[in-house]
Amino acid sequence: MISEKRQRCKYVIGDFLSTNIAWLLFNLFRYRWVDNASFFKSLSSFLTSDSVVLGQIFFPLLMVGIYYLSGYYNQAFLKSRLQEFVTTSTTAFVGMVVIFFTALFNDINAERAFTYEMMLVLYLMLFFVVYIVRFSITRVATHKIHHREWAFNTLIVGTSNTAEQMEKRLREMNKSMGFNVIGYVETCEGAFHRPLNLPVYPISEIDEVCERENVKNIIVIQHRHGTKATMSLVSNLLSLNLPIYISPDLYQLLTSKVRVSNIVGEPLIDISKTDMSQCMLNMKRVSDIVISFLTLLFISPLLLAVAIAVRCSSKGPVFYKQRRIGYHKRPFNIYKFRSMYVDAEVSGPALSTLNDPRITQVGRFLRKYRLDELPNFWNVLRGDMSLVGPRPEREYYIKQIMAKAPYYTLIHQVRPGITSWGMVKYGYASDVDGMIERLRYDLLYIENVSLLIDLKILFYTVQTVFTGKGI
Repeated sequence: MISEKRQRCKYVIGDFLSTNIAWLLFNLFRYRWVDNASFFKSLSSFLTSDSVVLGQIFFPLLMVGIYYLSGYYNQAFLKSRLQEFVTTSTTAFVGMVVIFFTALFNDINAERAFTYEMMLVLYLMLFFVVYIVRFSITRVATHKIHHREWAFNTLIVGTSNTAEQMEKRLREMNKSMGFNVIGYVETCEGAFHRPLNLPVYPISEIDEVCERENVKNIIVIQHRHGTKATMSLVSNLLSLNLPIYISPDLYQLLTSKVRVSNIVGEPLIDISKTDMSQCMLNMKRVSDIVISFLTLLFISPLLLAVAIAVRCSSKGPVFYKQRRIGYHKRPFNIYKFRSMYVDAEVSGPALSTLNDPRITQVGRFLRKYRLDELPNFWNVLRGDMSLVGPRPEREYYIKQIMAKAPYYTLIHQVRPGITSWGMVKYGYASDVDGMIERLRYDLLYIENVSLLIDLKILFYTVQTVFTGKGI
């Protein structure tokens, strides 16, 4: 079975080489049509000129970067042919515009029609050459998956009749979806189940089974104890960092909405991720890295000043480190400037309240203007967090929230953020009920996430910081 990394490398290498060919073919046309080519004695002298050779090296790398931002490399198998066509067409147009205004602007002459013709040829070269290579790689991979030459080890979580019927449908499909079901997972330890045609593993051993059997997919059948138990089950499975598929009916039951993308095979929905486009995911991550790096660089004098103030305010470290639960329920250490006295939680975890005596005088000022959270930009740079996303909570409070609102686990579909819609609309929560109330806004953000929404939330967060409307 070919690995996902190897398949992704095929696309990257294919794109790089095909873009090289497209640039070379374009320069053959360019030599014949552009007046500047008359300064060269021959075609070989033109193709070996510094500008053309530099473009031959630089532009394919630039295009691979654009292809990455488009999200084309995020999914290595079972690509949508239509989406592949649209993505290739869009990135070819973007690449054409970038290349034209960075390298070909001097080739423009008085005839506007000629300029448009040159841009069209560049676009067609970038599109057709790259698309032919992509189409070939995708066609071979899809053919092998549909004909069961390639398959991905899959576990079905559940042992009911519905689980058995799911396995049978996947096994008997005319065109395989790539699911190679290797066993079932019993969700209730000690529960009786009838003999099945595949091994049955206890839920307590699923981590070990997934690693040992190289499991790539999880399919969840509704828990026998209902929706709340099913959502709790999904929450526990998110930490596996694997695609978690459920049926559309179950998805609607858990989220009160319908989302279907597969219209050919078994209609399964990956609940481990949001409905955000792959392009937006990549753009969001790149913007997180760039903005957090520049922000840390720009505010370094402020960070030093705050650090000195915290150090002089009371005994204890400057920075406060706390374990939080992040994307796909992976734990991480969040960093803040210390705003409380040392041993403030010696009696156990407790949320801060208005006029909390545990908060230092300097800490009260830092919290009011959200300055205590400036080290969060380091978490963003590391990839633990995003600039905008649901605020991460501690495991201690997550368990209490899940007991009242099991749908809380859906916020782990995205990276937690420095600020969020919930923080803008609701602010800090002083109890679990307040956390649940704020959660409504965070779930609404996940359903409507976009770069524009992120910009609006950042704008209102900055407004909150400068007006000091924090706690």
